[in-house]
Amino acid sequence: MTGTAEPSLSELPLRPELKGEEPYGAPQLDVPVLLNVNENPYPPSREVIEDLSRAVGEAVATMNRYPERDALALRADLADYLGHGLTADNIWAANGSNEVMTHVLGAFGGPGRSALTFVPSYSMYPEYARNTHTAWLTVPRRADFTLDLDLALRSIAELRPDVILIASPNNPTGTATDLDQLRSLCAAAPGVIVIDEAYAEFARPGTRSALDLLPSFGNLAVSRTMSKAFAFAGGRLGYLAAAPAFIDALRIVRLPYHLSVVSQAAARAALAHAPELLQQVDALRRERDALQDWLLATGLQVAASDANFVLFGRFADRHRVWQQLLDRGVLIRETGPTGWLRVSVGTPEETAAFRTALTDILPDNERLTDD
Repeated sequence: MTGTAEPSLSELPLRPELKGEEPYGAPQLDVPVLLNVNENPYPPSREVIEDLSRAVGEAVATMNRYPERDALALRADLADYLGHGLTADNIWAANGSNEVMTHVLGAFGGPGRSALTFVPSYSMYPEYARNTHTAWLTVPRRADFTLDLDLALRSIAELRPDVILIASPNNPTGTATDLDQLRSLCAAAPGVIVIDEAYAEFARPGTRSALDLLPSFGNLAVSRTMSKAFAFAGGRLGYLAAAPAFIDALRIVRLPYHLSVVSQAAARAALAHAPELLQQVDALRRERDALQDWLLATGLQVAASDANFVLFGRFADRHRVWQQLLDRGVLIRETGPTGWLRVSVGTPEETAAFRTALTDILPDNERLTDD
């Protein structure tokens, strides 16, 4: 006999729209080469670890008290990192960009409202909408995964979404959206618009951030994360920049004391090491570009990436390719449009292992063509 009753999920009064749904999540498997969730493969240096440990140790001494509710010191540090004349009043932070987006949909979405994005895009977006009872709308991207601006503007005028979400660089394709296109979309948005720049630090030189548009649009927010560039995926810290009134709207829907003293202290300590950590970004960017060139040389199709991953294909049976790589100790992601696979950029040794495994199985797998 167990300590609780054991009803099946179907016997519980689950919300109707959640019936049959599966929890979000990529496979977490114990294999030698993990290249499936776009993590930074480089652990923090000893100096970073020591500083984080010191900061967390000091924070722990105050754990009998609630954390500073609005994380003002952390928000000020994030504003300093972003620049662009931003202050703490322009920044919101939460437990990963996932919680930031949930706050956005909680404040500006909801029953009778809608959110729109351009697909393929991040697979969590429709879940944010579902969980906040926000109607979910999509508009297709072009075959090369760029935005069709005319179609986008027509769709916005027709659908009148309350929230527009645009990932740039996009996940899972890695595609960055031109700043002039983003400016047009901001001007057309009838509600709020969020440019999700989770991978912005990895963008190729000359790729401009939507942060440049903040002075012109009060309905715009630009979201970021420390998970990727700062090798802080385990720290769970996401944030966005927007007008102070936008931030105030998010403060209404956030849960009390949502960021622990440990999260705030660790994030501030990591931000103090930004120059060192961004050197890793430079190395990953070079590794990404070399990986794209190699995949193209094998005759595969590759989506031009401004992120720390590469989408490649196209395979008649992508799951078979995924499984064969896994059988050789390499875990990548089966995601995106039919026939495509996504591989995160790892260390040179991890990328070499991926190349070796893929080379071994390519002759045994049929490829799709555009004919």
